[in-house]
Amino acid sequence: MPSSSSPEPSPAAPASRGIAKNIAARLAKLGLHTDAELVLHLPLRYEDETRLTSIADAPPGMPVQLEVNVLATEIAFRPRRQLLCRVQDETGVLLVRLLNFYPSQQKQYAPGARLRLFGEVREGHFGPEMVHPRASAVSADASLPQALTPVYPTTAGLTQVTLRKLIGEALSRTDLADTLPEELRQRIELAPFAQAVRLLHQPPAGLEDEACEEQGGRDSGRTFDTSVLAKGEGGKAFSQAWRRIRFDELLAQQISLRRAYAARRARGAPALPGSGLLTGRLRDALPFRLTGAQERAWGEIGMDLGEPHPMQRLLLGDVGSGKTIVAALALLQAVENGWQGALMAPTEILAEQHWRKLMLWLAPLGLEVAWLSGSLKKKEKAAMIAAVGEGRAAIVVGTHALIEEGVEFARLGLAVVDEQHRFGVRQRLALRQKGASPHQLMMSATPIPRTLAMSYYADLDVSLIDEMPPGRKPVLTKLVAEARRGEVVARVRAACADGHQAYWVCPLIEESETLQLKTALETFERLTEELSEISIGLVHGRMKSAEKSAVMEAFVSGQVQLLVATTVIEVGVDVSNASLMVIEHAERFGLAQLHQLRGRVGRGAAESACILLYARALSQAGRERLKIIFEHSDGFEIARQDLRLRGPGEFVGARQSGVPLLRYADLDDAALVAAARAAAEEMLRDHPQLAAAHLARWLGGREELLKA
Repeated sequence: MPSSSSPEPSPAAPASRGIAKNIAARLAKLGLHTDAELVLHLPLRYEDETRLTSIADAPPGMPVQLEVNVLATEIAFRPRRQLLCRVQDETGVLLVRLLNFYPSQQKQYAPGARLRLFGEVREGHFGPEMVHPRASAVSADASLPQALTPVYPTTAGLTQVTLRKLIGEALSRTDLADTLPEELRQRIELAPFAQAVRLLHQPPAGLEDEACEEQGGRDSGRTFDTSVLAKGEGGKAFSQAWRRIRFDELLAQQISLRRAYAARRARGAPALPGSGLLTGRLRDALPFRLTGAQERAWGEIGMDLGEPHPMQRLLLGDVGSGKTIVAALALLQAVENGWQGALMAPTEILAEQHWRKLMLWLAPLGLEVAWLSGSLKKKEKAAMIAAVGEGRAAIVVGTHALIEEGVEFARLGLAVVDEQHRFGVRQRLALRQKGASPHQLMMSATPIPRTLAMSYYADLDVSLIDEMPPGRKPVLTKLVAEARRGEVVARVRAACADGHQAYWVCPLIEESETLQLKTALETFERLTEELSEISIGLVHGRMKSAEKSAVMEAFVSGQVQLLVATTVIEVGVDVSNASLMVIEHAERFGLAQLHQLRGRVGRGAAESACILLYARALSQAGRERLKIIFEHSDGFEIARQDLRLRGPGEFVGARQSGVPLLRYADLDDAALVAAARAAAEEMLRDHPQLAAAHLARWLGGREELLKA
């Protein structure tokens, strides 16, 4: 039963009430428009201004608070203009140095003034000194604060003093009533929301003692990072408060996604039950058997297609696990029922690869498979669009051209989106809108760690292909320094002399397509000179489609032995004779890219290798990425490590997917993710008003229909 005492969700009071326009604009940069958003803008760390340290006892390099009298102030000009102030307390004298200062600061440090200084003491040329401490004037009997001082994420022109004032006012105005049913809150052992949020904004002195011990003792510093306090090292009250915030954020995400899931299931869709008329014929004609994982995934998808509401399923599988044949069977099941299917891929190379495979499998069944891309000539494109619009083409494969205005389907029943994370919400929605609520299957070769799938894909059903086809041999991965490039060139020469083919991938430089193209051209010219006896081709994103297709066709047929390429070959290239992959400046690539590129080899019977050429001066992040890709071949373990390095928002491309980004939740806490998932279902079922109030608090009425 819905809770009778559920608070109605109401718009939060505007944070800009009585605030100057310039301050409101800076708040907006931080995404702070309402009181509720200010309340949930939590500190990065805390500074302890509740006690004083003497100059003699101040540990070097640690933030401390001193109370001093100003002895003398002067402006010095060597080596640059600066304000030098000598201050003292009963234990010693300290130099304060301001390298950039205003007249008001010069006045503040007038001789005789009594100040509290917060900053780090360090050894200078003339004894201990503080550079640019935070200073405030105090009377001799001024009391110390009773709470730690929060330090918030901010932007240029928005001071901590202003933020603290605005957040304090928002706390006094905002309804902090709990949005969790009391029985649920106690069952999960969560702190009350009001108690948790007030504690995090205004923590009393003393709660940080355990954190200090973790960081080396109470006198070792006066700054406490929330990442330490949130993990339980800052006392039970702190850890429980942060646990409540993390849970609430996960819960809001889960409620939002589950509502999107329910909204989709409420829509009608064509029921496409399997008859085996075409799928059976294709399976009989295949020269291989589906793996157990493929059978399981196909069974789940086939059953979904038979339901009278839209399928919304994500098909996950590692590089080379065989997702395309499962998608082909799904498309055939739509055709069996008199409907059309569409497959959209992010790059022309990948889309054309899919089209060629589907032509190979489906043309013998008497089906017309249309090909649609932006590079088609006007007459060809018009013919393809006509075939799709008239229903003669049972299946159409293409790039973003599928969602262009003017492309109409006779009866679109299933839309398949490959490498779905490369498309934005609007693009996926545009394809779905080409039909009357068609079923949708999304595919990704980027494996998703379990907690991430539970969190970011709660609005989808997920099918997993976690088994590789028989005969796939592991690819040997080698790390080679740039200084040994000559040995790598010799390795390529030997591989091609043995009748095999190779890739040479050029580095991604500062996300610049222009620089990447220049590098590709230079590498191509250099290798052409060094390997004059080998047929070498070049592929990059700026080439015309016909040129690109011609080079790829030559590589597939074996006329080109070495393919020099940019990352356009990251997905969609399947040449079984290619046994060697060289990735130049591998430290510049992400883990997912390295894993995808490595997956281009090892598709035939020959032993295959991937050589990662790296620069001598490696960054810490680059070294860690190369270590991971060298030690692991399992895409799911690589994905887990990638999540650890990059964080969830960047990993799943959340900014374009529409999923609310997680600011506080820790996806390593699988138990908390699972608890939030279960709580979301319970609240939507039994306490819908509380669920709505929770969403209003966390998403501020800006909830989107996610993951279209």
